[in-house]
Amino acid sequence: MTDHDPADFTAPEPTGRIVLLTTSHRVAPGVLSWPAWQTLHAADRVLCADPGHPQLPYLREAGVEVVHGSPDAQELVGACAGGGTVVVLLSGEGDQRLTDGLARLAGSGRVAMPDLELLPGSYDLPGARLLDLVQVMDRVRRECPWTSRQTHRGLAKYAIEEAYELVEAIEDGTREELREELGDVLLQVVFHARIAEEGAGDPDAEGGDPDDDAGGAFSIDDVAGTLVEKLIHRHPHVFGDEKAETPEDVSAHWQRTKAVEKSRESVTDGIPLGQPGLALAAKLAGRARTGGVAVELPRGEGIGYELLALAARAEAAGTDPETALRAAARAYRDAIRAAEGVGA
Repeated sequence: MTDHDPADFTAPEPTGRIVLLTTSHRVAPGVLSWPAWQTLHAADRVLCADPGHPQLPYLREAGVEVVHGSPDAQELVGACAGGGTVVVLLSGEGDQRLTDGLARLAGSGRVAMPDLELLPGSYDLPGARLLDLVQVMDRVRRECPWTSRQTHRGLAKYAIEEAYELVEAIEDGTREELREELGDVLLQVVFHARIAEEGAGDPDAEGGDPDDDAGGAFSIDDVAGTLVEKLIHRHPHVFGDEKAETPEDVSAHWQRTKAVEKSRESVTDGIPLGQPGLALAAKLAGRARTGGVAVELPRGEGIGYELLALAARAEAAGTDPETALRAAARAYRDAIRAAEGVGA
């Protein structure tokens, strides 16, 4: 036996090409990148392990022959012998078994490996995961015993709770907590839209519900579409020819536009009276100030009128009294806990 210097050993030259083609299930089937179509048409073989892959009908229509098969890594490398190109159309979850096998073969240094390429055939656009959210909410609404019985009125309290938890995360939470609470608020929007899509109304509502007939049904797309139209209409300085140099210019236009849209008779129209007292007082004062309504604060006996005056003064100074009071209350809480010898 002749001894060989390990430095003399070289792996065989790579032959052929393996392309792992990924596609997003959030993009309409058949919508693929130009490099993906070029690769598919030029390939010697196109393999797909999933006979129900949503791309298959469109590939066949485009003249791309797809073979149903799920070879292991060794078989796939062998299929490239002689310089062929094999495209593997992966499912949305990928193929961990295949990719791990290819990695082991490549790492061994003893196999003539083809060129390996991961080719994204389609990409998720911003907001694509919202499609997943809609699909998951749809299934949960159908199959969950609790979720399937919920109504608009029954869920109302959760919207309030989640809004307060979001405010707490904004004021005193971590980035992870903020992300989670934003998701919980988004859930309320999607949940209510899913209920509204059924067009069944809200059996808990007193005196019936205006959505009791199918004509009152709407979907999450209707909700989003209305919001898009509103944002564009209320931002002519962004989407139109108007000019706004300061935040005050934007706010003034916003209020004028809303007044026209809602046919409001008073600057106070549309202010929810059920919100916390300080926030309500500041909102009223702000509407009166920006609307140019000169009115003195009502005077009377009791702490309520004093708080009203403080809220109006804070609003005029650009301070949210509700936020300021919460900050002071948290400081008070910390002082109490310190006096009790309890940690923060």
